Amino acid sequence: MFYAFSRPRHSSARRRFLTQVPLVAVALALTLPPASALAIEEVNLYSARKEDLIRPLLDRFTDATGIQVNLVTGKADALLQRLRSEGVNSPADLLLTVDAGNLHRAKEAGVTQAITSDALTTAIPASYRDPQGHWYGLSLRARPILYVKGRVDPAELSTYEALAAPEWKGRICIRSSSNIYNQSLVASMITANGADATEAWARALVANMARPPKGGDRDQIKAAAAGQCDLAVANTYYLAGMLESDDPAEREPALQMAIFWPNQPGQGDGRGTHVNVSGAAVTKAARNRDAAIRLMEFLVSPESQAWYAEANGEYPVVESIDVSPVLAKWGRFKADTLTLDQLGALNGEAVRLMDRAGWK
Repeated sequence: MFYAFSRPRHSSARRRFLTQVPLVAVALALTLPPASALAIEEVNLYSARKEDLIRPLLDRFTDATGIQVNLVTGKADALLQRLRSEGVNSPADLLLTVDAGNLHRAKEAGVTQAITSDALTTAIPASYRDPQGHWYGLSLRARPILYVKGRVDPAELSTYEALAAPEWKGRICIRSSSNIYNQSLVASMITANGADATEAWARALVANMARPPKGGDRDQIKAAAAGQCDLAVANTYYLAGMLESDDPAEREPALQMAIFWPNQPGQGDGRGTHVNVSGAAVTKAARNRDAAIRLMEFLVSPESQAWYAEANGEYPVVESIDVSPVLAKWGRFKADTLTLDQLGALNGEAVRLMDRAGWK
């Protein structure tokens, strides 16, 4: 497979974003020496986030700092495999990927390094970063229960554990056990309930599935809206993206769905709804380590976090930043306070448990 670094390019999203550049930044730029007199700094970024979800922020970072960001995008597993195969010769300085499970895998593979940053530790709650400083969460995504309006009374719902009850037989859509999001959900339940209870739950959940797992989170939402099931388990940013889509095939199924926040106070143990992160890690081979850290710090700045919330339908990892209007309509919820490095540590056990339970 061929990979190539993508250089920054101008786009309508970038132009809109850059209109918000403070005048002080322009004034500062006028005081700098000519570009020819400065050494060109750069960061080589491997990103599992799609280019249109990250490029406007990278362009803003370059305009604010003069540091060029060279981008490679790809699937999370492919990028990790590439870092492993490249070893110390990797050109990558920074890995941006989704799910704490993937970030933990990168750490365990020995392709990341620990860093310290007052800006990062101040902005990011401890539960959303690696205790040794190998990775830091940049945005949050929740994985609640979605139900079809009019077919499910939300009063019937309570916890993830309750999805194993007989009344949900043939009524649940969820993607496969090979999906890292579901693996992390199961890992969180192992932490909360123990492996034996979680395996019993997984077996009952499989028995309650309306169909063998297939497709992504959007497919589960569309299947529910089409009447194939009554409930779907999916990340909120997929539903947000569908609601804001110009494509009726995306928007109309989403309009039939509502969100239920499971495991809230008064429901079961009240530990909170499962959440996860997208995050970043400086690579072990990084030749531009300081510039990579500066980019990470920029991505948790108020302006970047506000952009994440508005453009990506994700929750800011910085607690003081407002969520987007779509997410605000869904109300506030208690998030599970589990330290997310445990999701990676328990990933292998979660996968084996799901296999034994017959979760395809």
